[in-house]
Amino acid sequence: MNRLALAVLILFGLNGAAFAQSIDLSSILPEGQGSVSARIIHLIAALTVLSVAPGILVTVTCFTRLVIALSFLRAGLGLPSTPSNIVLVSLALFMSFFIMAPTLEKVWNDGLNPLLENKIDEKEAYKRGSQPLREFMQANVREKDLRLFSQLAQNKLPAMTSEEAASDFRILVPAFMISELRRGFEMGFLILVPFLVIDLIVATLVMSMGMMMLPPTSISLPFKVLFFVLIDGWNLLVAGLVRSFG
Repeated sequence: MNRLALAVLILFGLNGAAFAQSIDLSSILPEGQGSVSARIIHLIAALTVLSVAPGILVTVTCFTRLVIALSFLRAGLGLPSTPSNIVLVSLALFMSFFIMAPTLEKVWNDGLNPLLENKIDEKEAYKRGSQPLREFMQANVREKDLRLFSQLAQNKLPAMTSEEAASDFRILVPAFMISELRRGFEMGFLILVPFLVIDLIVATLVMSMGMMMLPPTSISLPFKVLFFVLIDGWNLLVAGLVRSFG
């Protein structure tokens, strides 16, 4: 009985010593200025930004225009699942990296790399890193769309000049997105026209021969694919998309 009581006392003594020890958060948090709570908030904010980074990159890069044009191409060919979505999205993604390479390189050199080397703080890194993206969007946004969101923001945002409105992400990003949507649909129309002509010619020939029950698309599909291959369509389309960004 005495041995059991002694063992219980030793166990409670060890537990008390363990509970008495406090967790040193500074050992698991990165060194920096500010309190532990402030650094925890910084870590949570960084994780949040990383989680929405793909969506942010889609909205401020050329990805939207590329994927819309490629989708119109698939619709014009009459192939609803060829190429597959993963192929089109991957092609648009790597084309976006190719087109945005100079801009992303500036973002890295001016903002992210100095931040990782502890040469500047987060605020300065955001200011420097966002400037190349802002310049890219300003070079490709339509003035009409930018003016539209500037007018819509008059009652929601503080008063600002036209230069400030053009550099404010709250106005610049949506204006850039609808500009990219418009240009994507314009390019999609130009892509669809040759295939529409082939469909009309084939439909006219089928009707003139009295083959009412034969779907014209079943005959025009191989001609559209052959036409696209003969003109080296992928080369022309990719070259036109890349050059559309100057």
